[in-house]
Amino acid sequence: MRRRGLVISTAFLIPIAAAALFLSVHELFSMKLVTVDPKLREISGIEFDKYKRLWAINDGGDGPILYMVNKNGSIARQIKVTNAKNVDWEDMTQNRFGHFFLGDFGNNDNDRRWLTIYKIENPIDIKTDTTEAEIIKFTYPQMGQGKVKPEHKNYDLEAFVEFNRHLYLFTKNRTKPFDGITKLYKVGDHAANFDAQLIGEFKTCKTLEKLCWITSAAISPDRTKLVLLDSTSLWLFENFKGDNFFSGDVSRIDLGVITQKEAVTFYDDNTLVFTDEEFKGLIGGNVYEVKLDQVKRNVIKYHQNKPQMQKQ
Repeated sequence: MRRRGLVISTAFLIPIAAAALFLSVHELFSMKLVTVDPKLREISGIEFDKYKRLWAINDGGDGPILYMVNKNGSIARQIKVTNAKNVDWEDMTQNRFGHFFLGDFGNNDNDRRWLTIYKIENPIDIKTDTTEAEIIKFTYPQMGQGKVKPEHKNYDLEAFVEFNRHLYLFTKNRTKPFDGITKLYKVGDHAANFDAQLIGEFKTCKTLEKLCWITSAAISPDRTKLVLLDSTSLWLFENFKGDNFFSGDVSRIDLGVITQKEAVTFYDDNTLVFTDEEFKGLIGGNVYEVKLDQVKRNVIKYHQNKPQMQKQ
């Protein structure tokens, strides 16, 4: 009887699981805009310029190149940053003047002590296929000089935004055991060497680390909404005080099926665009769109533990 009951239960659950998977896939692909050129299969950062043209960067392994993407997903233009290297480019953001910031701060093994951000002029003003960058360097004072212990490995980075003449960095947590916390650091937006200032933290989840890793961030053009991206979700922060982004309302937007989502930006104050990396030609490599006034939001209730604020 027990075996028969197990067979009946399994037969009952399989179609339910299949239906749930179908709905999850449908949910993601209903947001799809276009598939990008295979050369951009590892997009790690995106931004729209003032003419609403999409620009993208690739992860490490590519050259120090900025790509303009046509609406059909093909590459329209390439700009090489002549004084830059693409060690591990992971995200892109911009300020109110349209200057782009390219984050070469991927740190998978938590062994890079000094990380780099390249600041370039507004792409609208770049008339040739090359440009030079202003170079911003930073380090984490808490990291110390020795090998980072597994429980402290929270110095990888794939997400940042510009806000009020500063850059805000959101870590990709690699602690063991995994605790699901992304830490928020702050550095200046101009050429200099900075000690990154720890100003906050937020816990996404701690069930499966690859589902909870923060892989990109974006701030709305009116600077009132912040979004963090992971493999399954958009985390939306609103009504925050100053640069304490985690102090206001928090909600989660489910993006359906799990793919390697690596880049997000705002098209306008109500529209988010995100991308995922191609996986063996089977899934991903697409650009998607979400309208905040149309999508379902799950309100998050949580207790925030703030680290001691450092003096300015």
